[in-house]
Amino acid sequence: MDAKWRVMVEKEACPSPVIGQLVELANHGSRLHYRFQPFCEIFVFKAYTRIFHIIQNDERMEIPKEVLAQFAELGAFGALVPPEYEGAGMNNSQMARLAEIVGAHDLGLGVVMGAHQSIGYKGILLFGTEEQKAKYLPDLASGRKFAAFCLTEPSSGSDANSIRSRAVKTPDGKHYILDGSKIWISNGGFAEIFTVFAQTPIKMPDGSTKDKVSAFIVERSFGGVTSGPQEKKMGIKGSNTTAVHFENVKIPVENLLGVEGEGFKVAMNILNNGRFGIPAACTGAMKLCIQKTVDHITQRVQFGQTLQEFFNVQEKLTNMIARHYATESIVYLLSSNMDRGIQDYQLEAAIGKVAASENAWWVCDEAIQLHGGMGFMTETGLERVMRDLRIFRIFEGANDVMRLFVALTGAQHAGKHLQQVAKEIKSGGIGTLFGQVVKRATGGSTGANFEAVVDPALIESAKQLDTCIKEFGKTVENLLIKYKKGVIDRQYELIRVADAAIDIYSMIATLSRCTNSCKKNASSAAHEREIATYFCNIASRRALNNLKEAGGGYEKDIKLIASIATAVCKNGGMPQQHPVDV
Repeated sequence: MDAKWRVMVEKEACPSPVIGQLVELANHGSRLHYRFQPFCEIFVFKAYTRIFHIIQNDERMEIPKEVLAQFAELGAFGALVPPEYEGAGMNNSQMARLAEIVGAHDLGLGVVMGAHQSIGYKGILLFGTEEQKAKYLPDLASGRKFAAFCLTEPSSGSDANSIRSRAVKTPDGKHYILDGSKIWISNGGFAEIFTVFAQTPIKMPDGSTKDKVSAFIVERSFGGVTSGPQEKKMGIKGSNTTAVHFENVKIPVENLLGVEGEGFKVAMNILNNGRFGIPAACTGAMKLCIQKTVDHITQRVQFGQTLQEFFNVQEKLTNMIARHYATESIVYLLSSNMDRGIQDYQLEAAIGKVAASENAWWVCDEAIQLHGGMGFMTETGLERVMRDLRIFRIFEGANDVMRLFVALTGAQHAGKHLQQVAKEIKSGGIGTLFGQVVKRATGGSTGANFEAVVDPALIESAKQLDTCIKEFGKTVENLLIKYKKGVIDRQYELIRVADAAIDIYSMIATLSRCTNSCKKNASSAAHEREIATYFCNIASRRALNNLKEAGGGYEKDIKLIASIATAVCKNGGMPQQHPVDV
């Protein structure tokens, strides 16, 4: 690796958490080793605009074919695919960096890439037979063909098990016949290969038949596959989004993906595995927003001062920076854990998706505010980022659903180990939900004492973290004792438990990363200590407040919320009189 490339990797690509230094972005076994440098230069050194006019892509609602061809030539459509299948052979941390770079310039392009490789053909990579991999991966990894992930239907959004598409075996047992429609499919208009989920009749041990979801690899060339018109969207307009219809599609039985009847498991694993791409892209978008803001506030003069001199502006910028630092720390903690072979990361993936999509939205909103009227103008480029970011809180698991998953995971851990939780609380330890998370973040067995491994300047922050973890364990335990199995219906409390968990995990990732920078005497170590300290101050306050609200005493508010919402829905709209009519 030449000196220039090594410097770029060290300065831009490796915000390493304590769990271990990230593998270098370009390694000698990777197809992108020599191609990723010019790829970075296309973006980082602004040659990007020569081939890629984002505003025009929005207007035309497409990514030009020559741009897709450029990315295909670079190997960017097969980042995680092994070289033997014409892939780049990158690891998850390298893939995250790729998504981050693209996200800083065009989230619409990022969606095209993510829909193709993070979910489109990810099922083949994870669950495919050797024959399926050999047949499909070379064309998909090279960009000769594109893939799409077909799960959502008009009647089933977050409830994937309720899909109505059906695939029934032919009498000779050699094919499935697929019928059904999918909506809002990214790459749906031009994809040639589809990962499709459908109900299949499964014989149960008692002899009865029950519908269960199965996954299939479907080629457009099978016939009976049609795409609807391009959807008109709020953002990511350059990406292709259509309905996809399947009518009497004849699928060879060898194109069953995974085990028959276990399609829901396949879908969830695909989404969990690819979910880190969203927070990675969001960190790139956040970095762009912050850079534009810094450029503006250091030059714009009002009342005889540059904007950067006003405390309100400094506070807004600092909060933007802290949220970005925490999000970036989460991304590379997660991707590094995946690279280490850790399989149980669905909780961290869900937390990362929620934290990143909401932090990015907040950062972009503040960037627009600090630009004043200029931020509202198209030429500044921030309004497009805001429109593009909005979908990230919805797709690949709506944040509302992800929050419930995070909270119920905490309840599940506490429920299984309730006596152990009580024991840990009494001994000043940590709740079971974060036990393994802390061990992963610190690189081994630290017991319950996170303070023992952080940089000395961060001990107070580590104490804040420990307090939050203990309160989390107490709160979840008390909720289980109070509501037992009924806790699943206590969404007021669960949402607040989830928000606390997100802040706690963000603190873990932030302290881990900052400690690693300090250990390596990074030039930015002192600056990072300040960011980490500030973030933990505000995150711990938020977490403790959410846990307090989740702990009880707000039953009147809960009843009022239910009563008001029920009255409005029953009335078919707001029933209150207008003030001029009273």
